[in-house]
Amino acid sequence: MKKTLTQYGVCALAAALMVPMAQAQPAGMQAAFGKDAGTLSDKFTGLARVMSGKYDWKPGQGVRSVGDVFNLIVMENGMLVGVLSGTPNTGARPAPITDPEKLQEALKASYVNLQKAITGLSDNDLQAPVKLFGRDMTKQGALMLLLEDQHEHLGQSIAYARSNGVVPPWSK
Repeated sequence: MKKTLTQYGVCALAAALMVPMAQAQPAGMQAAFGKDAGTLSDKFTGLARVMSGKYDWKPGQGVRSVGDVFNLIVMENGMLVGVLSGTPNTGARPAPITDPEKLQEALKASYVNLQKAITGLSDNDLQAPVKLFGRDMTKQGALMLLLEDQHEHLGQSIAYARSNGVVPPWSK
């Protein structure tokens, strides 16, 4: 009997200690989206660093350059933060960033802002209707659409790096 009571006591203590940790962490989908944004941030900022001398390079006419892709990601993250927070940016598109250090910082900052916006969403918020690119969808749908697009641009950026003899930092 004493052993059983001790086991129950240990379980109760463990559960009580886990409650504050559970409250500090974002919920399931928000945590998954936030983690994905963190991974994208690490990879894009790493590529921006190792490709810093090649921002003007592009594989052909009419195709985005290395720097164009990185600037697109910064712009998409800002647009997504606006959609998720309900304060869409309706101003003019900012001038492209060409300085490598500033672009790396802009990438990092855009993902920090995106992660804050994501983790601040409730489950109900994820299902709230929004408009993105003139299409009706939910905030979750907008997140999925743009993060999926960024994974495509990550592949594009990896191909750009390899075409220039540059190995992505995480591949070494």
